[in-house]
Parts: sequence; structure tokens; C-alpha cells
Amino acid sequence: MRFNFPLIANILGLLLFLNGSFMLLCLPFSIYYEEKWLPVFIAGLITIVAGAVIWGVTRNHTNKELRKKDGYLIVSLGWIFMSLFGTLPFILTGAIPDFTDAFFETISGFTTTGASILNDIEGLPRGVLFWRSLTQWIGGMGIIVLAVAILPILGIGGMQLFIAEAPGISPDKMKPRIKEVAKRLWFIYLGLTLTETVLLTLGGMTFFDALNHSLTTMATGGFSTRNKSIAYYDSAYIQYVIVLFMFLAGTNFTITYYGLKGRFRKVWANEEFRMYFTLVCVLSVCISFFVFTAEWGGFERSFRESLFQVVSIITTTGYVTADYTAWTPFLTIIFFLLMFVGASAGSTAGGIKVVRHTLLFKNSFLEMKRQLHPSAVIPVRLNNSAVSRDITYNVLAFIMIYLLVYGVGVFALSFTGVEFDTALGAVATTLGNIGPGLGTVGPVDNFSSITPFGKWLLASLMLLGRLELFTVLMLFNPHFWKRY
Repeated sequence: MRFNFPLIANILGLLLFLNGSFMLLCLPFSIYYEEKWLPVFIAGLITIVAGAVIWGVTRNHTNKELRKKDGYLIVSLGWIFMSLFGTLPFILTGAIPDFTDAFFETISGFTTTGASILNDIEGLPRGVLFWRSLTQWIGGMGIIVLAVAILPILGIGGMQLFIAEAPGISPDKMKPRIKEVAKRLWFIYLGLTLTETVLLTLGGMTFFDALNHSLTTMATGGFSTRNKSIAYYDSAYIQYVIVLFMFLAGTNFTITYYGLKGRFRKVWANEEFRMYFTLVCVLSVCISFFVFTAEWGGFERSFRESLFQVVSIITTTGYVTADYTAWTPFLTIIFFLLMFVGASAGSTAGGIKVVRHTLLFKNSFLEMKRQLHPSAVIPVRLNNSAVSRDITYNVLAFIMIYLLVYGVGVFALSFTGVEFDTALGAVATTLGNIGPGLGTVGPVDNFSSITPFGKWLLASLMLLGRLELFTVLMLFNPHFWKRY
């Protein structure tokens, strides 16, 4: 099977055009705050022109059949090209002059990781800060899904892109047509973002800070406009609002849709949601007990900071209100293990995802039963429906490869001279698209001390994690490039 390279280039051109258009949204903030707006304008113009030229040259290509292999290639290249061009606002404004650092910050944004190399976030121009937050908002739902809603208008089917963007466990479709699904997802995404912006503004945040934090909350990205992240706002109201929207962002958007429609029985009937909700509640209560008994604060504050850190890590948002590594070694280990959980499939969160863990444990327990009854057919069930063996094998393969990539990543990063706990935390947090890690990349530190090689390695892990391994690793399989 041959690749449809003209069509692949055509769609990449469209993605760059959209990327550049989003850059121009930063101009009003640069102008309003009386900053140098020309570098931001040039960055957006270069990206738009590059995208328009690529799209224009290939738009008359007659074969508009988009195959699955084309979709995987588009998604991987799309994220790389958007990140490369996304460095322009940082470089041209001088906010991050070094290309390695600029690429690290940009791909951390688009992959919604939230790992940063910036030591003085508050010193950045407002236009650049907004672009930094916007990269996470774009990447959160996936600009690919946005393109899926547009491609049918151009006569190009988008299902292959949707599959490549969200491989693994597929959420229930809200409607048969993928275009309608993508549009509804974006309306929910936009609506929740605007709602949070209003609530945070009512809580005392400036409109600019409220908007930026809403963009990065719904993306489960975690970029903040403040050096101390959410700890800057010593407000219970603001923290509870952000906890609520982090939790919603980590929920399967199909489930959120049912909730907005008032179909709460269908929401609670979802096994993954029940597990996700229960895990957050149990861990928050248990950890708050340890924090309270250690006298690090009153009961309400202990509960709030425990709840905030648990939701922030499990949803892979990465906001910080407290240094969980300073609590106890036991709690540090708990938060480290949480980095391998992830929230719900079909959400903006990264990580392995709760549904995969659920299927893994169910299959493991049933395997013992199968050993006792070798002739019995005992399928794994999820939401009272039998799960096919193909999906079970996919889950097992994903978790095995995830842990293998993690181990290789830790081994490779250790060559750069970082401490062992830093290597463990840095690889876990970038592969899981979380943000804060352990050691010198913990909640109160950043990634500026990592070597250039280490930054490129971690940037690669961010991309692997965001596209759930298979989409990227498939490109390194010789069979992927063979013609059939």
C-alpha cells in the first residue's frame, strides 16, 4: 500500500495554517499591554504563509482517499511540524532565544505536559505567555480533531486521523458521523473553558490570568502565568474551582456530554468513571489524613492541598499548590506511582489511563480462574459487555511497551549525569505528560538544568506519551514503510 504523500502534505499545510492563525490571537494581548507585537505577528505570518503554500501546491491532487497509514504519519508529523513552527514566537521575541529550550517549551505545550525550562515566567511578555497557554489548549483536544471537523468539507474523510490521534480504547460515539463528534467535543471543550474563566475571574484573578489558567486546566496541561503556579493564589475558592475543572478535563468527554444532557445514570454506569472517581476520593482522604496528622496545616487546608495534588497528578495537569516531595517519603512514592495512572480515556489527560489498568487487573484475576477451568470461556467484561481479546492484547502490549520505554528512558537520561530520583521522575512525568517530577525537576523546580541531549530525549518522550506510543513507534517499524 503506497502512501498518499500529496494528500499528507496538503493536510500538514492546513494544520500549519491553523497553527499560524492561532498565533495571531496573541496580538491583542501584546498590543493591549504595550509590548512589541511585530515579532508575534511575523511568527504567525511565517507559519500561515508556509501552511498556505504547502496547501495551495497540493490542493488539486485528485486522490483524496486517506488510509490508516496516512493518518498515523500525518498525526506524528503534524505534532512535530506544529512544535517546530510553534517555537517562532519564543525565538523572535527573545523570550527563549535558544532553539533547544524553545522547542522543549513548545512541545511541552502542544503535548500538554507542562514541563518548563523557564525560571522567570512572570517576566515574559503577555503575548508570549498567552501563546504558551494556547499551545496547551490546542494540543489538549488535539488540533487533529479540529481538522477532522473541517476535512469532510474539503472532501477528505477524517476517521483515519481520529483513530491515529486517539489509539487504544475507543470511546462510545455520540453520533455516527465523525465530523459531528469532533464539533460536539470542541463545543464542550470551549464551553467549559469559558465557564472556568468566568468563575476564576469572580474569585479575584485578573481576566488575563483566569483565561490562561482556564486554557491550561481544560487541556490538563498545567502551564501557569505565575512562578509559583496555583500556590501564588492563596485562595480556597480558586483552588476548588480548578480542582473541579481538572477533574472534568480528566473525564471521558463522552461521559461529560451525557452529564450535561442530564443522563446521570449513564454517567455512573460507566465503570471507568466510577473507578476514576473512587480513586480520587479514596487517595485524597487517605493522603489528607497523613498531612493533617503531621501538622502541616488545619483539616480543611490539609484536605484541599491533598485533593489538589491528587487530582493534578492523576489528570496529568501538573499544577502545584504544595511540594508533595517535602511531605513524607511514603507520600512521595504514592505520587510517583500516580504518575503511571492517568485519568480517563477520551479525555485530554495523558498517562496509561484508568480503563487500561482496570482491564489489566480484571484479566489478571480471570487468568487464575482460567487456570482452574481451562475449558471454560471466561471473557473480560467492562460495563457489562465482553471485551474482545484483541483489545485485551492491545492493553497488555501497551502497558508492557510503556514500561519498557520508561526503563530505556531512565537508563538513557542517567547518562547525562542527573541523580537517580531525578531520572526516575523526569522520565515518568514527561512520558505521562504530567509536568512536575521528582528530585531537581520536582514541584518547586523545573527542567532548565537538564542537558541539551536530555531535553531532546524528554521532548521525544512527551510526543510518545501524547500520541500513546503506537502512533509514533509504528513509524520505526520497517513493515510500516513496505508497499503491499
